[in-house]
Amino acid sequence: MTDEKTIRIDPVTRLEGHGSLTLKLGKDGKVKDVQFNVNSTRFFEKFLEGRPMEEAIRIAPRICGICPIPHHLASVKAVEAAWDITPPPAAVKIRRLMIEAKQLSSHAIHFYALAAPDFVFGPFANPAVRNVAAVLKHLPDVAVQAIKLMEFGQEIIKTVGAKAIHPTTAIPGGQLTPMTEEDRDHWLGRVPELMENINKTVDLAKTVVNAYLDVITKVGVTPTYYIGLHNKGALDIYDGKIRVMDPDGKIVADFEPKDYTEYYGEHVPKHSYATHIYYKPAGYPEGIWRTNTLARCNVVDKMATPLANDALKEMRDLIGRPSHHVFAYHYARVVEMVQAAEWIKTLLEDPEIVSTDVKLADVETKAGEGVGVVEAPRGTLLHNYVSDDKGMLVKANLIVATNNNIAGIEKSLMVAAKQIFEDKAHESLKLPDPMVKT
Repeated sequence: MTDEKTIRIDPVTRLEGHGSLTLKLGKDGKVKDVQFNVNSTRFFEKFLEGRPMEEAIRIAPRICGICPIPHHLASVKAVEAAWDITPPPAAVKIRRLMIEAKQLSSHAIHFYALAAPDFVFGPFANPAVRNVAAVLKHLPDVAVQAIKLMEFGQEIIKTVGAKAIHPTTAIPGGQLTPMTEEDRDHWLGRVPELMENINKTVDLAKTVVNAYLDVITKVGVTPTYYIGLHNKGALDIYDGKIRVMDPDGKIVADFEPKDYTEYYGEHVPKHSYATHIYYKPAGYPEGIWRTNTLARCNVVDKMATPLANDALKEMRDLIGRPSHHVFAYHYARVVEMVQAAEWIKTLLEDPEIVSTDVKLADVETKAGEGVGVVEAPRGTLLHNYVSDDKGMLVKANLIVATNNNIAGIEKSLMVAAKQIFEDKAHESLKLPDPMVKT
C-alpha cells in the first residue's frame, strides 16, 4: 500500500489558453479523480451588457487571441438575427473567406507546432527536443511549409478583416468594405502554392497516422456524444443546423441554432470556472459531448468539397464512424484544412467576391433576440444576444468551444490515466522509430 498521491501539471503546455491538470491516485494506486482546471475568469457576458449591440461585434473578438474571427462573426450573426437583418450575398462570401482562412491558419498552427513534435521525435523524446524549435532545426522544409500555410490564412484575414487579429469589418447588414479586384487577383495567384502545401500536409498526416495507428486506436479512446454544424449534411463552419450524434453513431438531434436551449445543458463543476455543456435530453454526465474537428467529421454525412470528401472517406475507412479516438483529432484537422483550402479557392474564383454591394444602406435597431453560431477551429461557438428597443444589449449568453469540450477532455484524461497507472497499457504499444533521431 502507498500513500494517496496528487499529481499536478500547472500550467498545461501545448494549450491555446490557460489551464492546469490535477490527477489524484488512491493508496491502492488506482486513479480516483482527474480534473482539467480552467483558472481564469472572463466576464465577457457582463462586459457586453449595457452597450450598443454594434459594439459587441468589436468587443467579442477579444475573448480569444487564437479565434477572434469566429467570435467576430458569431457576434455579428447574433445581432443580425435579433434585428431581422439579411446581409448581401457578397458580404456573406467575404465572411466565409475570412473564417475559412482562419480555419486554415489555426489548424496549421495546431498540427505543426503543437502536435507534430511528439510524432516527429517520438512521444518519449526529451521535452527539450520535442518542440517546434526542433522541427525548425531538423526539418526546415516542413517548417517552411507550415509557416506558409499559417501566413496565407492570416494575410487573407488581414486583407478582408482590416487586421489579422481582432478584425473589424463585419457590421450589422454586411461588410464595411468590399474586396478589391487587385487583392482577389493577388490571392488567386498564390492558390497553386497553397494547394501544393496542403497536399504535402496530407501526405505527412497519412505517414504519421499509419506509423502511430496502434497509439491512435488504443490510447484514450473515449465514447461520447458529438456536436457540430452542417448544411444539408455537409460540413459547414459558417452557417447551418446543429447536429448531435450519440456514442453509437445515431443522430439524436438536428436543430436550428435558435432552439439551442432545448438541447444544451450546463453543469457547474466545483473545481473549475468553466462550465460543462452537455446534451440535455441525456442528462449529466451521460450526455457529455465533444466538439472540434473529429466531432464535426463524425456528425456530418460528407465534406462540402471534393478533395476533402475523399480525405474524409479515407479517414473513415481507417478508423470508422463514429471515431472515438482522441488522437484522430489531428487527422480530422488535416481533413478540414483541405476543405478550407478548397473553399478559399472557390470563393476567390467567384466573381461576386469583388462585388461592391456588401452592406445595407439602412439598418433599423429594435428590441429582439438573436443567436449566432459558427464553428471555431476548436468547436461550435454560440452567441445569444437580447436587445431593447434602443438597440442596447441587455443580456448575453456565450457558449464557447472550451465549455463544449471540457467535460469530454476530463473523461478522456480519466481513460488515459487508468491505462497508464492501472493497466500499464502504454508499455505494450507498438511505437515506430522516430522520424528524426536527435
